[in-house]
Amino acid sequence: MKQGAQGSAVTGNPPGAGAPEVRTDAPRVPVQGRGAGVRQAQGDPVASARGEHTHSEPPMPRPLVQRASVRGQILDALRTALVSGELTPGAVYSAPALGERFGVSATPVREAMQQLALEGAVEVVPNRGFRVVERGARELAELAEVRALIEVPVMLRLARTVAAERWVELRPLAEATVRAAATGCRATYAESDRAFHRAVLSLCGNEQLVQVADDLHRRAQWPLVSPVRPSGRGNATLLADAAEHAALLDALIARDLDAVRSLAGEHFAGAR
Repeated sequence: MKQGAQGSAVTGNPPGAGAPEVRTDAPRVPVQGRGAGVRQAQGDPVASARGEHTHSEPPMPRPLVQRASVRGQILDALRTALVSGELTPGAVYSAPALGERFGVSATPVREAMQQLALEGAVEVVPNRGFRVVERGARELAELAEVRALIEVPVMLRLARTVAAERWVELRPLAEATVRAAATGCRATYAESDRAFHRAVLSLCGNEQLVQVADDLHRRAQWPLVSPVRPSGRGNATLLADAAEHAALLDALIARDLDAVRSLAGEHFAGAR
């Protein structure tokens, strides 16, 4: 779900204005009973009369029907609203009210909020809803330190072992972060920023590490209750942050370990 699709979900715009489209016309696949399959396999004349296969060949696997996940769409929308600051730190939001804005029931909103509570983005307020967690500069600095402790050693190891051609393949992702930064949209940039870092770390082959690092990265992108910069992350700040991705790739390609260590450290320390 795109940022624009959910922008009015928490601002009080009329229901349906900018709300995410939730499809309810997903194709239904009739469930075939076990008995029908047995009759087909045994050559049931009734099944034959209906034009069904009656030979003893094993049945063909049924294609999987992809159904849109309402909960997943709402979760993406809420995460975008968190990053953009539309969900205000310290404010309490009820599932029914948000559900009305999204054009869905309160259930998928409540489920999505419970996931955000597990991630530490919101906390449950009994009989009221969910409060967006208020974060300070200290927590941001701690997250940056932990990210550096995890990612910098991995990048240094990869710089020694990964061929230059593999790093060149990541150039489009680095360029995508620059384009996203140029929009000035925090949510758009946050998504492309995480995509670049996931691609770099994925070269280590440790999926658990990639997941932990991505979770920390997401938490580091939530806004502060008192932003370090009063105006938030403007285009210039985002563009400077994005430019560091290209510089980091250059250092990785050159296997310049000192440059990798310095650039990565500065990147995490200045992340916001």
